[in-house]
Amino acid sequence: MAINKNHEFEDVDGVKCGIVEKNVNAERVQFLQNLLTFNKYTVKVQASPPPKAAPAAVAPATTSEGAEAPAIATPEVPEVPTSFTVGVTDLSFNPINAIFGRVLKTSDGTIVSLAYWQQKEMVSDIETPYFNK
Repeated sequence: MAINKNHEFEDVDGVKCGIVEKNVNAERVQFLQNLLTFNKYTVKVQASPPPKAAPAAVAPATTSEGAEAPAIATPEVPEVPTSFTVGVTDLSFNPINAIFGRVLKTSDGTIVSLAYWQQKEMVSDIETPYFNK
């Protein structure tokens, strides 16, 4: 059970993992996987389950005489997963603590900032205070 919403655990790919992010796209998965693997974490990725939606109502068909014919339901085609769940096998990993505790580093050796983690900036400039930007 999670201590709070920011520290979740779940089975990802059959392994108990600390959840980094849920419902992320493939590009974000690649970014997180590269960053966390560089920082020596074992990353597990699993397709997120599709959102639960109400089944579509099938309208009854009518024949040329005006009588209702039995409705024919078309089989659902499974969709390619568009969102993924990213986790690390280190259960003590918490993304909030890792970012603000300055634990993570980029491949060029600088500390990961919040803007870099959110992919707003592609260069981590944590040494310049936010009020000087």
